[in-house]
Amino acid sequence: MNIIFISNNSDRTKKIRLTKANIILISGAFLCIVLLLALSLNFISLRYAHQIDIPAVRAVLVNPLEERHQKIQTHMQENLNSMASKLGQMQAQLMQLDVLGERLAESSGIKSNDLFMEVPGQGGVYHALPDNEFTISEFNDKVEELSNLLIEKTDKLGALDLLLRNDRLSKLIVPSEMPVEIDWFSSGYGYRIDPFTGRKAFHEGVDFSAPTGTPIKAAAAGVVVYSDRHPDYGNMIEIDHGNDLVSRYAHASKRLVELGQIVLQGQKIAEVGSTGRSTGAHLHFEIRHNDKSLNPAKFLKKPG
Repeated sequence: MNIIFISNNSDRTKKIRLTKANIILISGAFLCIVLLLALSLNFISLRYAHQIDIPAVRAVLVNPLEERHQKIQTHMQENLNSMASKLGQMQAQLMQLDVLGERLAESSGIKSNDLFMEVPGQGGVYHALPDNEFTISEFNDKVEELSNLLIEKTDKLGALDLLLRNDRLSKLIVPSEMPVEIDWFSSGYGYRIDPFTGRKAFHEGVDFSAPTGTPIKAAAAGVVVYSDRHPDYGNMIEIDHGNDLVSRYAHASKRLVELGQIVLQGQKIAEVGSTGRSTGAHLHFEIRHNDKSLNPAKFLKKPG
């Protein structure tokens, strides 16, 4: 490519020859100058925009930046305020968990202060601060604090629930339910005069005098380990409640459960009768531990 320069004051001409490499070099230099000017203008507009007092320049450079920044700040603050409101709701729910946990602790006989700290009283006159909005850092601290509290309360409620479950389970497998709807014993536990021999003998259970056919109920949940005819006890049922604890029901007129059957506390298992070594319709009830008799009056809810 040739460029020819002609001067008015001279008949001579100047000729410049541009190669492809020269054109590329000139174009690159021009683009670099434009880029540097653009970056310089952008830096000046951002760095010194707030100091510019020329209305036309501020309208072009400053106002759009300020409006955009203000919109972003407003949107972030609105979201933060909304999340702070939800955080307050979570804190209220946490207090409800404290109240529920305290009630559960009281019902289980555990001191509530051992598991749940009492919610401190709060109040007073509200004084607004110049900047009373939540910052992101403050909000993150509150969320982390609440998260740790929720984990702590969840663990404590889980432990309390386990204690209550174990307590209910232990009550179900301890023979404490009255086997018949009678509130008194016709014959108690211990030494007495044997009704057949007239001699002093040890009575290993308690007798409930009741009409034939009266329902006999399981004093506790367990597994039937004996349901058969016995030479002395007549129709007899034994229920194993675990931990070597067994309840015995004798002299029944009818047996309603079979060997190996699982029964629940209060379930009807037989009917009162006078089978075996008996002088009349009644239930002979025993509680045995390691095959040794215990006084049923210490277990039953309504001892005679």
